Amino acid sequence: MLTKDTLDLILGNALTAAQAKIDFPHGASLAVLPEAVRLHNLEPHELHRYRFRGRMATHSIADFAEYVKRHAAAAEENAPAGFVDQDNMSSIIIFNLGTIDEPGHGDDTATLALKATAAFRSLTKTVGNPLSQQDLAEWLEDWQQHLTALMGEEELPLLQAINGIRRMTIDSKKSSTSEVGDFSASRSQMDAIEARSLEVLPTGFTFEAVPYDGLPPVTIVLRLSVLTGSNAPILKLRWVGEESQREAIAQDFKRVLHEQLGDGIPLTLGEFQLIK
Repeated sequence: MLTKDTLDLILGNALTAAQAKIDFPHGASLAVLPEAVRLHNLEPHELHRYRFRGRMATHSIADFAEYVKRHAAAAEENAPAGFVDQDNMSSIIIFNLGTIDEPGHGDDTATLALKATAAFRSLTKTVGNPLSQQDLAEWLEDWQQHLTALMGEEELPLLQAINGIRRMTIDSKKSSTSEVGDFSASRSQMDAIEARSLEVLPTGFTFEAVPYDGLPPVTIVLRLSVLTGSNAPILKLRWVGEESQREAIAQDFKRVLHEQLGDGIPLTLGEFQLIK
């Protein structure tokens, strides 16, 4: 059975060990604590926080840039850095990322997520999808301020192009031949199907719009195709050079962001995640 003196000695040694800090090379530290010890953060009871940390989020490039420049000036010693995600048209600035030698906590950030304009959202929902004559004609009427109709390389009045789509019909011409012999009979049949209109049909369109708030406008070329496999024509719009133009829009995003922020914060294409 342990005596009182022995228990006091054990308790004293435990308290001494709990107050000791173990330092390792390169700045790492550990503390030894009894298993049942609970840690309490007293920061919520202080007048001020121990250090600034928070997350700002916006869809506006102008407001994002204003906040970042104002906040980065106070956080310059913490080596802020920015990352641009071109796929999601977003960016994050980490004000206390720090450096390799003096890494920060990375919990003071500002996030920008660009919002597509109504015109660009409508375009991306429409291209590549099968449309009836009425659907396409109504879409063209709704967004006519952004559209120019084309007939080959020449411009076509938009109202004339819309009327041509509304008055489109499917013509089916059928021809057959037959041959009869003593012991056999054969017949061949060919259907010639084409789309016609009482008006001039457009071959495509150009669509000019600002893709995302804060970016410059772009001109998108659309080609019109007609599917004639049913009684009524099915129409599709194809975005010519979509992938390369989306990449160009993403480059515009980085360029505009750099112009707004200046050279004070380095921007890197890609995503970044702190590992805890």
